[in-house]
Amino acid sequence: MNTTTSIFESKKDIVRYFEQLRTQTLNILRPLEPEDYVVQTAFFMSPPRWHMGHVSWFYDQLLRRHDREYRQFSKDFDHYLNYYYYSFGRPFEKGSRGTVSRPTVAETREYFEHINRSVIRFLRQAQEQNKLNDELRRLFFLAFQHEFQHQELLVYDIQHLLQDKYRPPEMKQLPAGKPVGGMVKIPGGIFEMGYNPQLWGNNFCYDVEMPVHKVWLDDFFIDRVPVSNGDYLQFIEDDGYENFRHWLSDGWEWVQNEKIVAPLYWEQDGNGEWYRSDFRGRLAVKDTLNEPVVHVSFYEAWAYARWAGKRLPTEAEWEKAAAWDEDSGKRRLFPWGNDAPDARKTNLLESGYWAVCPIGAFSAGVSYYGCQQMVGDTWEWTSSEFMPYPKFKAGFVEYNEKWFGNQKVLRGGSFGTPMDGTRNTYRNFFRPPERWLLSGFRCAKDA
Repeated sequence: MNTTTSIFESKKDIVRYFEQLRTQTLNILRPLEPEDYVVQTAFFMSPPRWHMGHVSWFYDQLLRRHDREYRQFSKDFDHYLNYYYYSFGRPFEKGSRGTVSRPTVAETREYFEHINRSVIRFLRQAQEQNKLNDELRRLFFLAFQHEFQHQELLVYDIQHLLQDKYRPPEMKQLPAGKPVGGMVKIPGGIFEMGYNPQLWGNNFCYDVEMPVHKVWLDDFFIDRVPVSNGDYLQFIEDDGYENFRHWLSDGWEWVQNEKIVAPLYWEQDGNGEWYRSDFRGRLAVKDTLNEPVVHVSFYEAWAYARWAGKRLPTEAEWEKAAAWDEDSGKRRLFPWGNDAPDARKTNLLESGYWAVCPIGAFSAGVSYYGCQQMVGDTWEWTSSEFMPYPKFKAGFVEYNEKWFGNQKVLRGGSFGTPMDGTRNTYRNFFRPPERWLLSGFRCAKDA
């Protein structure tokens, strides 16, 4: 993988953009053995075979509607590879994706390559015949972003499947960090949030990032850096999982029923020593104290913040801390400015670390207010419900809007997020108990 630039550079050449994207998907899959492709370890994850087929199925739907020369690979795949799009037929039950052996891994790979050839031919012809209009570009860039999302989901699912047994095609040594602590005060007032094409052009954004709208914020403090393993270990050692006073009612019930005692992938040996497993191996938590805590649920983030005498930021507070530049009086697309991400500023998929990096490792990616690692490393829980912005208008049928309600917003990005797959305005969302995703948090408090 390219470790210094993102595929922003190839946007003008849509065919090259697509080819790089599909290569990146294959790079994630390459270390897997055939047996790995078909296993489903939990109802919330999907077998890698399904991801490889589903991202191809998405292009398949576009080609059927817009390419008269397209020849469908197989009608037998439609039901199995449909996620939740009822307009395309009856979806296959998510929790049962690992219960069937067909399509085979070989057939799915052949389908993947068939789609590659078909999309490249179609896009080249559309360019040559001046038929690649704005609507077609919009639809294919939606498909590209959809594949970015599944690349990240593959990282989550492979970790749940294999943990330290997966060997990434490239895994760079982690950069040095330095302890950074404390909170920074963010002035309140009227803040304009959401993706603004007038500031950043007509690059892709999701409909749920718009429209731009004004919110009122009181003065608040926010952590300069994400909560670390060392911080979170103090919460555990202070019986944080055993004191109901820190927890929301649903969260406490979840802790009791599921017997939760630590973040996902943490375990304690017979001597009381905590270890955590990730793509780097089985690591002693005491050796990773200055890394952001990851794989925690919203419930756990909320409980820690309450224990610490703080709270989780709203998504508007998070966005202002990440985006606002008081000197220019304008918002930034990324914490460091409007330049595309690179490996000096942030830890995203193409950075090649395959792990959270130590706190303080990316001083070049700091926001105006001095907040670090707001994009990359780990998604950050906010206290906000995933709901439409005022005057929201759906741009993509059956994509994001159907998930409004009962989900919490996360902001930023993770080391599994492709560089072209996030920005300050991106709104990720998951249910409060979910934590197999790369999720962490930072705290806030009223000024």
